[in-house]
Amino acid sequence: MRVAIAGAGAVGRSIATELLENGHTVMLIERESDQFVPETVEQADWVLGDACEVSTLEESGLELCDVVIAATGDDKVNLVVSLLAKTEFAVRRVVARVNNPANEWLFTEAWGVDVAVSTPRMLAAMVEEAVSVGDLVRLMTFRQSQTNLVELTLPEETPLAGRPVRDVDLPKDAALVTILRGERVIVPSPDDPLEPGDELLFVSHSDVEPQIRTALGY
Repeated sequence: MRVAIAGAGAVGRSIATELLENGHTVMLIERESDQFVPETVEQADWVLGDACEVSTLEESGLELCDVVIAATGDDKVNLVVSLLAKTEFAVRRVVARVNNPANEWLFTEAWGVDVAVSTPRMLAAMVEEAVSVGDLVRLMTFRQSQTNLVELTLPEETPLAGRPVRDVDLPKDAALVTILRGERVIVPSPDDPLEPGDELLFVSHSDVEPQIRTALGY
């Protein structure tokens, strides 16, 4: 997969390194000369230019990319890059970084964004996930389908202890996708028993989250 990243700051370089380690081809686009340091991520292709300019994107061959990640520290720039990538270069998947949670409502399909990643919201969700037991925590939102990845850790006194997954009567627009048990990652089957301390990951529509709580006995 070929991925273009707009913004070669600490965030952009970190994403590039992870993607390269996973075998993907990465291009970093940076407009600030002091951030243009190819030796920091030597395996990536580097482009010095403004990702908000169509000419820069044309010269970099953005239309050949499968994914564009708008990862700058400026929400306005990330929105413009997302819109250009989707409308002018027909990039299949666009991921945008949200720096200010107040701007999150803008990061939608109307601006070419398929997935919006809000760093403050993600950090808050991770804190909630770390301290919340027996409550549903929203980890992230999938903009295209308007569904969420949510998590619930079963407490010690859960009424579901020892009962199989099939006994959890989930609503129509929700699915249990993973059970995290210690160091194990379990793809659930109907006969798998649930245990106290299990971290249950669901994909669901926000409207049915109360029904998930009810199905789990909360």
